[in-house]
Amino acid sequence: MLVRFLADLTVFVHILALLFIGLGGFLAWRWPKVVLVHVFFAIWGVLVNVTPIPCPLTALENYFRHEQGLGSLPGGFNAYYLYDTVIPRAALPMVIVLALGLVIFSYVGAYQRWRHRGHHGAPAATVAHH
Repeated sequence: MLVRFLADLTVFVHILALLFIGLGGFLAWRWPKVVLVHVFFAIWGVLVNVTPIPCPLTALENYFRHEQGLGSLPGGFNAYYLYDTVIPRAALPMVIVLALGLVIFSYVGAYQRWRHRGHHGAPAATVAHH
């Protein structure tokens, strides 16, 4: 029973991590230092999807699955939970472009907000009239 709960908790944390990878840059609009953590997550997300580096959350879920007598996730977390369930495989190229667009937009917005914060407390320039 505990192993099943831990497996489900791992799936939940994995989903939160994916949401953070896609949308975490928007948190930096409010809390600019979040961008440092987001950059790490974004790079990690790309690495585990384009290189043979295993995702530790997938490895943890597979461990809990094995403890229950189940096999590893066929094809990994994304393939098992997302592809052809939430995201049609044919739409993956479009989803990737949209996800990258969201991250770029969130970073541009975070930069703009950060830049304007720096000027927010400064006194307005005065113009001398002759």
